[in-house]
Amino acid sequence: MNRRNATGGTAATTAAVFGEVLKHHREAAGLTQDALARKVPCDRSHVARVEAGGRVPQDTFAKACDELLGTGGVLLRLWARIDWYPEVEHPDWFERRAEMDAEAVAVRAYQTQVVPGLLQTEEYAWAMFSSIASGDELEKLVRARLSRQQRFLTPDGPLYVAVLDESCLRNVVGNAAVMHGQCAHLLEVGQRSNMRIQVAPAALPGIIRPKTSMSLITLPDGGQWAYSESLDRGHLNDDPAVYARHSQTYDVLRADALSARESAALISDVVEGYGHHGQTRSQRGDLDKEQLQRPRRRRLHRGGPRYPRPRPRT
Repeated sequence: MNRRNATGGTAATTAAVFGEVLKHHREAAGLTQDALARKVPCDRSHVARVEAGGRVPQDTFAKACDELLGTGGVLLRLWARIDWYPEVEHPDWFERRAEMDAEAVAVRAYQTQVVPGLLQTEEYAWAMFSSIASGDELEKLVRARLSRQQRFLTPDGPLYVAVLDESCLRNVVGNAAVMHGQCAHLLEVGQRSNMRIQVAPAALPGIIRPKTSMSLITLPDGGQWAYSESLDRGHLNDDPAVYARHSQTYDVLRADALSARESAALISDVVEGYGHHGQTRSQRGDLDKEQLQRPRRRRLHRGGPRYPRPRPRT
């Protein structure tokens, strides 16, 4: 049976081929792995593992390499054609949900406590699963989680709207560095045309939140499913009345939550906070001085993106 790739066709190439093409263009540009890593930027080991076919790069890495190496977009197009996870196995109880992610035209999600799987970074997923697995089993769980993301990260990916309870941002998984990278990733994916991320703040009164995390899934044939999880089981329901009830709850929640731009402002503050957490006292002192000068700097640089700070709703 042919595996399906992120764009819906059969897998045309492999991670090893992507690595060979990257290595060819890097050497043609006269760059070492270390030099390319500094320009991306990333660790040299990341470039080495991608070239060896042992690491799954994000599309942003492929795009950055295209620009730096002048490939005309070859790497990004190749990235979209690869089935990066050809041997992934999901738990039996989750298999049907994973199949739906592979064909859904839209997913609307509400998540509490932890970042949803479709938005997790590799480091966050490793930290999540390291408490229940190790070695090959841990790697298998992480690969399975990341495998669901690829088609949502393509330029023409399906619609994905996520309303995150603020606890997803505040509950530390791994350490401050992991959370810094995870929240920065939320800001990046939230700018994609097919993805929107909103936050339901803990301090905002009057929000009616679902009792548990849930997803509302729309399939190509028009089928609509509500999905939720208990401790070790997934629950799918296509009863129209049940779906309509959950859909109404979700729509009201999304209307009451912060807008996408307000949410980005809040997430930016959280990213900054996790950055401070990993700094020494002297570094924080330097940053405090820099922050005192920030209003003047913002007046000078008007071309960059600015997000409005979230304000209490009346």
